[in-house]
Amino acid sequence: MESELKPMDAEQLREYGHKMVDFIADYYKNIENFPVLSQVQPGYLRKLLPETAPAHSETLQDILEDVQTKILPGVTHWQSPDYFAYFPSNSSVAGFLGEMLSAGISMVGFSWITSPAATELEMIVLDWLAKALKLPDEFLSTGQGGGVIQGTASEAVLVVLLAARDKVLRRVGKDAIGKLVVYCSDQTHSSLQKACQIGGIHPENFRMLKADPSRDYALSPDTLSEAVSNDMATGLIPFFFCATIGTTSSTAVDPLLALGKIAKSNSMWFHVDAAYAGSACICPENRHFINGVEEVDSFNMNAHKWFLTNFDCSALWVKDRSALIQSLSTNPEYLKNKASQGNLVVDYKDWQIPLGRRFRSLKLWMVLRLYGLEKLQAYIRNHIELAKLFEELVAQDQRFEIVTPRKFSLVCFRLLPPPSNEDYANKLNHDLLDSVNSTGKLFISHTILSDRYILRFVVGAPLTEERHIVAAWKVLQDEAATLHICMSLYKGWREEEEEE
Repeated sequence: MESELKPMDAEQLREYGHKMVDFIADYYKNIENFPVLSQVQPGYLRKLLPETAPAHSETLQDILEDVQTKILPGVTHWQSPDYFAYFPSNSSVAGFLGEMLSAGISMVGFSWITSPAATELEMIVLDWLAKALKLPDEFLSTGQGGGVIQGTASEAVLVVLLAARDKVLRRVGKDAIGKLVVYCSDQTHSSLQKACQIGGIHPENFRMLKADPSRDYALSPDTLSEAVSNDMATGLIPFFFCATIGTTSSTAVDPLLALGKIAKSNSMWFHVDAAYAGSACICPENRHFINGVEEVDSFNMNAHKWFLTNFDCSALWVKDRSALIQSLSTNPEYLKNKASQGNLVVDYKDWQIPLGRRFRSLKLWMVLRLYGLEKLQAYIRNHIELAKLFEELVAQDQRFEIVTPRKFSLVCFRLLPPPSNEDYANKLNHDLLDSVNSTGKLFISHTILSDRYILRFVVGAPLTEERHIVAAWKVLQDEAATLHICMSLYKGWREEEEEE
């Protein structure tokens, strides 16, 4: 019989913790046995769980049995080696250990005094990562800028948008907010649009500029320059531009150097979203993708995507931390202390939206130390090689086509329609996606490029090996063959109907 569980007892923590680690380890050991995409129907869980919380304590064993039989069937397994959808959200032993230690220490590090190590370690590890990416020295904590861990890239773009907004309004007057204009390409993540909604930017002043298909869906500098000139001519105030390294749809790379010169000449804040692809830039052969980063005001990458650091851990660097602090700082009496009042320390509460913050730098620190940059580079290179393999397999099958050149570990492809029947292509690929995902053997996602329904295959799960790529391609081929048979039968039936 399990003893009564106390709020916190070291020996009970040891006993229960071992059981939980065993459960999680078994989950990873058997993760390939689960359908990658959950196959449950909406509302399934309410039918399986009681309507009210238990009045009396239950055993851990009973709870873990419920996790196994009721919760896991409703989980989409992001760490499965057969997960190829969206972008990866990496877990790792090092990340898990850091997460465990953070939960164990369980402090709330909103200011330096609340746990000096939390603030100082965050500054140090983000300097480490900035140096690994070869970011300009202005982004280091030793200068006027520095790094901060946000929860997500959505939070990162919001805080820099607010900083940029307030910076320009201090210059032109707060009543000019209706004239402020934000620019991005139509491939930019929707989090920027949400940031504008939160930040009070008028919807009609949010410019989504058409990316150039001939540039593999990167934004043309001429397009940005023309839009800025047109707005200035009508008395509007361009103030914020977001470029992307590795767009969600196709991993397009915007040309930072040329775009940065336009932003600088028009006094716009220049932000770079490299949430997914930023990790790849620790490899010297990929560093050229962020050439021109010296022109930007802020840079963001998600360590929790492709850097073996458990969610959430989104690294944001700024050249001018005072802009963030002026926009986001509060100083109530109950938070005042000698170190903060003397401007001797960084208080990360003034670099983010919430007050409270977890000790997230621990897991990034442990990832960097337990793996080291060489192993992290090898990890990313392996995924890129596996994506190359998938790309080659697709290219060898005349029923399919590669839609955009692969840059990182995303392959955009589609099943070709019958001759002279392009209109049917979108339905055909939509059906292929549904049939593949319903097998439970793998999970892929889609996008729209130039009005075409495109399948996305992203390699990035920690356990993925070559055999998983080959098996996934076999499923895609088999399901495509079935669709072609059904399509031929339908075509024959239609022809017979027309003859009659």
